[in-house]
Amino acid sequence: MVFYFKARPEAGDYTIFMGLDKHENEELIKYGFLEDIWFHVDKMSSAHVYLRLHKGQTLDDIPEGNKVNNIDVVYTPWQNLKKTASMDVGQVGFHNSKMVRTVRVEKRINEIVNRLNRTKVERKPDLKAEREAVNAAERAERKQLLRDKKRREELDRLEKERQAELRSYKNLMVAEKMTSNKDIASTNKSLQELEEDFM
Repeated sequence: MVFYFKARPEAGDYTIFMGLDKHENEELIKYGFLEDIWFHVDKMSSAHVYLRLHKGQTLDDIPEGNKVNNIDVVYTPWQNLKKTASMDVGQVGFHNSKMVRTVRVEKRINEIVNRLNRTKVERKPDLKAEREAVNAAERAERKQLLRDKKRREELDRLEKERQAELRSYKNLMVAEKMTSNKDIASTNKSLQELEEDFM
């Protein structure tokens, strides 16, 4: 079971979600999106909370809120979460500790917590299928971009060939001095004389 919450539109219309327990946390760790930011209360047993950013956003675009006073909340991008076989269920580490940020929350803001709780929805999502759908869409987008790039390159190549043919044709034409085969035949010149004329 995963709990979903909606931030108010003025805050950016973010989706916030968390697992019911450590087993759902495992699924969320495994099938997260690149836009997901992971949150956890530092040095306390608490839920893993995720905030799904919009494409192009960074850690600096994150709003804040909490349930208790005087806590440190750590957060990092989902792809920085590290899970090894030796870790307990729900436990995570980090690939790069420099990507982990901590924010000190002095006072709980009940208004934010209450508003989020009113938007709470319980779902049993197929996280693996969601991740696969996003991967498929991203692959399709990359393929389309590659096809477009190849098409542009082919059009550029054809245009360059056309321009080269035009230049070649123009170089072959000698305006006003162009001599036809009939003109050459009517001069009654020998082959050697004709060659000398062109040299």
